[in-house]
Amino acid sequence: MWAPLLKNPYKWGAVLLVTLLALIVVGTMPRIPQDVAYHAFGDHRYLLGISNFWNVVSNLPFVIVGWLGLRECRRQTSGHTPPGFVMQELPWAGAAFFAGVLLTGLGSGYYHFEPTNQSLIWDRLPMTISFMAFFSIIIGCHADLSAARLSLWPLLILGIASVVYWSYTEGQGAGDLRAYVIVQFLPILLIPILVKGSGSLAFQGHVIWKVLGLYVLAKVLEHWDHAIYALLHFEMAGHAIKHAAAAMATYVVLLEIKDGWTAFPQQSAISGH
Repeated sequence: MWAPLLKNPYKWGAVLLVTLLALIVVGTMPRIPQDVAYHAFGDHRYLLGISNFWNVVSNLPFVIVGWLGLRECRRQTSGHTPPGFVMQELPWAGAAFFAGVLLTGLGSGYYHFEPTNQSLIWDRLPMTISFMAFFSIIIGCHADLSAARLSLWPLLILGIASVVYWSYTEGQGAGDLRAYVIVQFLPILLIPILVKGSGSLAFQGHVIWKVLGLYVLAKVLEHWDHAIYALLHFEMAGHAIKHAAAAMATYVVLLEIKDGWTAFPQQSAISGH
């Protein structure tokens, strides 16, 4: 259990230090309530009987990628691939990631049909499942398989709990998104540390930067939703394009899992086993 830490204390020390600093910084911030203006999207056109049409239907790529990913998980765990592929080693993490992606498409579509704090829960819950499952996959590919397997369920519980906590605090009139902020952004800080110098053939740096880059792009598009809508002459708003960018990030993960030959060491690339 302690082998990865003992074999590479500097890398794991950096992980622990960044985690501690992030918890201190976010923990000492004032609580973060959900801004009600978040629900006021730029494009709320009603088409084909669907409110906020483009924000709803732009979630379809998530459903497609999630479904294809679950099929790939089944293929890799049913003896149809040579030994060493990601999902053979981390089947539950892969299934959780792609199930989360699929459910994000459904949950986000439901939320955008009628945007409220209550419907937003069903958008955020599956997203946290995908965030935490992806982090577990990266731990397995670049740190330690046993640690990835052991951490998956606690990570999933933490992700779900962050949304439940936010929803509960909103209901009490003291909304607090700080735990959700940690769940969403701390892995983004930790993943490059884990990837650097690990020697793994799966999810190498260029793939990770594609995924993280598309995710950051999605957040930028989300923030500038109204401005992009005006810039594009009210044809398409930033939020719908954000869905496309985020779905593309999940598709990059699917391609890496489908085509990336991993040749896992018995224990871990970091531990040197």
